[in-house]
Amino acid sequence: MFKYSRNGVSVLVVLDRRRAKKSGLYPVKVEVVYRRRQKYYPTGQDMSETEWMCFPARTSMEVAAMIDDRFYRVKSEVDIMLRNGSFSFTALATNLGKGTERTVNEILSSMMEEFRTEGRVNSYYRCRSTLKSIERFAGNDIPLSDITPHWLKSCEAFWRGEGKSATTVSIYMKTLKSIVNRAFRDGLVGPNAFPYGRGRYVVPAGNGRKRALSRSAIRRIIDYKGEPRLEESRDLWLFSYLCNGINFMDMLYLKYRNVVGNEIWFVRSKTKGTMSETRQIRAVFTEEMRRIVARWGNADDGNPDTFLFRYAAPYDDAFAAVSKVRRVTSMCNRGLAKIASEIGIPKFTTYSARHSFASVLKWSGVDIAFISESLGHSSLSITEHYLAGSGEEERRKRAKILTDLNPGKSGR
Repeated sequence: MFKYSRNGVSVLVVLDRRRAKKSGLYPVKVEVVYRRRQKYYPTGQDMSETEWMCFPARTSMEVAAMIDDRFYRVKSEVDIMLRNGSFSFTALATNLGKGTERTVNEILSSMMEEFRTEGRVNSYYRCRSTLKSIERFAGNDIPLSDITPHWLKSCEAFWRGEGKSATTVSIYMKTLKSIVNRAFRDGLVGPNAFPYGRGRYVVPAGNGRKRALSRSAIRRIIDYKGEPRLEESRDLWLFSYLCNGINFMDMLYLKYRNVVGNEIWFVRSKTKGTMSETRQIRAVFTEEMRRIVARWGNADDGNPDTFLFRYAAPYDDAFAAVSKVRRVTSMCNRGLAKIASEIGIPKFTTYSARHSFASVLKWSGVDIAFISESLGHSSLSITEHYLAGSGEEERRKRAKILTDLNPGKSGR
């Protein structure tokens, strides 16, 4: 089943016992022998000595199919060359190099360069983060053929062991799936080796949880006093919260031209170019927000292009802006974690400002249409989904009802 020989060239599947992996297993490879020379090509499968002794009779259909797919690919290339009257390992490497010999690392790096050229900054950083995380798990030379359901499950477990959130794991796995899909469309991955789908590997969904802080927690954050760097983190979070939950990219690049009377007008960078109609968001420029700008920002010098905050620069291109925002956000999140520990509230991040803004309005009975307009959502259904589920504060009130069984109250 897994042996082929013609004109002095042999192709067979072997267990490469030269070096065991950390798991104690050995890689299953396709061996090509020609004029007493051997070359090995990975199948992406590993086995123990005992499992190999039972191969293929007691091997799962999925694993056997993937090994067969790789064997067939190598055998086919060898057969074509022999029918054309010549064979060489160099030619075989060239032919296979278009497909299974390409590495995940190379493809992700290539995609990063595409995104850099196209100015797709977030896609570039998503690929970069995914690549770094994959290399921590499996090294700098990962063949496409290694991407099997077992490999993906092990990789997922590794990331979760690092403390990655369900959302982060989902993003990394979706990025990885996109390159495997591309390789599949290009004929670089055979159907039997495609690792996704029912009965194989399914990319986990992000938990989608957007924790809103309770009103009492927000009050404690506002009242917090500490060293300057922590107060800076607190103030940036508070400005975002008060400014309709504005994200840090939009916030750090606000200019005085965005101040219209006693309001701040802005368009979310996330939605620019994605909507047929530009959606202007308007937030009241409160006295607390003005004090925050006075502490950490630039004074109004009459130039409408002066940034409110001191972090941005007029010469920042898209990549410099994203890098700067990531740096400030990371600094802020470290400060917020320290504040949470000091005042005894759950750990929170910059993103919680947006969800807290919307949830506090919801808890206070504000009409959902106003909340939707304030967030810059394109429809009420998006806002309803965004606010789906009750916050912790609301759940506590509901739970109290279950034990508040005063006989004097109405009811049975």
